[in-house]
Amino acid sequence: MKVKTRFAPSPTGDLHIGSIRTALYSWLFARRYNGKFILRIEDTDFERSKSLSVQSILKGLKWLGLNWDEGPYFQTQRLDRYKEVIETMLKTGHAYKCYCSPEAIEAERSKQISEGKKPRYTGVCRNLKTQCANKKYTVRFKNPTFGKVIFQDKIRGQITFNNIELDDLIIQRSNGIPTYNFCVVIDDLDMNITHVIRGEDHINNTPRQINILKSLKANIPIYAHVSMILNENGKKFSKRDNAENIIEYYKRGFLPEAVINYIIRLGWSHGNQEIFSLSELKKLFNLDTINKSASAFSIKKLLWLNKYYINNLSLEYISKLLTNYMINQNINIKKGPDLKSLLNLYKNRFHTLQDMACSFRLFYEEFESFDIKFINKYLILTNLNVLKNIYNQIKNFSFWKIEMLSDVIHNESIKSNKTLKEINMLLRVVLTGNVCSPNISSVIFLLGKEKTLLRLKKAIFFINNKI
Repeated sequence: MKVKTRFAPSPTGDLHIGSIRTALYSWLFARRYNGKFILRIEDTDFERSKSLSVQSILKGLKWLGLNWDEGPYFQTQRLDRYKEVIETMLKTGHAYKCYCSPEAIEAERSKQISEGKKPRYTGVCRNLKTQCANKKYTVRFKNPTFGKVIFQDKIRGQITFNNIELDDLIIQRSNGIPTYNFCVVIDDLDMNITHVIRGEDHINNTPRQINILKSLKANIPIYAHVSMILNENGKKFSKRDNAENIIEYYKRGFLPEAVINYIIRLGWSHGNQEIFSLSELKKLFNLDTINKSASAFSIKKLLWLNKYYINNLSLEYISKLLTNYMINQNINIKKGPDLKSLLNLYKNRFHTLQDMACSFRLFYEEFESFDIKFINKYLILTNLNVLKNIYNQIKNFSFWKIEMLSDVIHNESIKSNKTLKEINMLLRVVLTGNVCSPNISSVIFLLGKEKTLLRLKKAIFFINNKI
């Protein structure tokens, strides 16, 4: 059997973590068994589907490296095929026209709930002998009224539904558009999908879909329903919360390797191993060790993994990612030091590319003003001569060497009777606008002579005008 999996998002928003995990599991399963991974866009919900969401979905998958072998297929481009099958089912008696109005169905539903019954369609139109001309109708699947639907879920084991508990599913709306639960069945059939990996919220759809496939004398795929992922508030991930969407992690400067590594561990494990390369995952992933319990998302763990990859992937690769990220942030990296030099000095300090870009901006652009919390402690009269002395010495440099900068700082410490720590902290505030940085001589060296003198002069001017 040639393995074929699919990922079939609806374009009603960006991809959230739960959707990406489904895509990742399906992609890895196909890669593990040298199969094919299909991308489908389920866009028959015209009111909610958006072209921008389609682009966001494609961008998210491409960013993570989840390349598809076929597609993307769009359900709106397959409407004729769905209608053709529906016509066949109407002729064979596996489907029927339902003339019940939405108001009548809702009234019956309310009555059933008030009587403590499970709401369901009563089958009023199931065996009509005559058709109602010029009256709106939906098309319903004539679900079997006896027997059971039994399937072996690859994650949850045997699952059983009694057919009598399943009502007759609408497969075509009154506007002539087929419904999701029907389209997905025909897509799986036509595309020869062998394994359907999806969220547990689809379990109740499965028996209806299996019955439709049986009515068409089609092969039944193997199903695997993964448990939900809870966000840090203990709630299910939702498309309505932007902070949980994969594009937000891209914007915040997470690495695709870290996101993949983190998401794969939300429900799947391989012993106690924490770090996986993509090539390892293609060999190791299987459905047998996926956990049935809900997984809890932790931003702290994701940040830890991201920092790990920043520090362990090649400098060349991280530099390329950071270059693109900073360009997107409108930072002109031509007006400052080589990014690789900054990464060598700083990279073990940061968790994301966003953190880096924010901190590295000072090497390429002037910061507007000094933080008020540092002014009264550092930009004071007793430090004026220190800054002037350092300015004058650096101004006379014919060569720009880090050893010479270290000597200047050391000599000024002796001359001013201040500790090296005091001098270093002063220079950090003046040159970077902050009290935290790596070795200050290295920072000055990368900042360059011109920017260093400009910022020293700015601080000297500020103190003089403050007196």
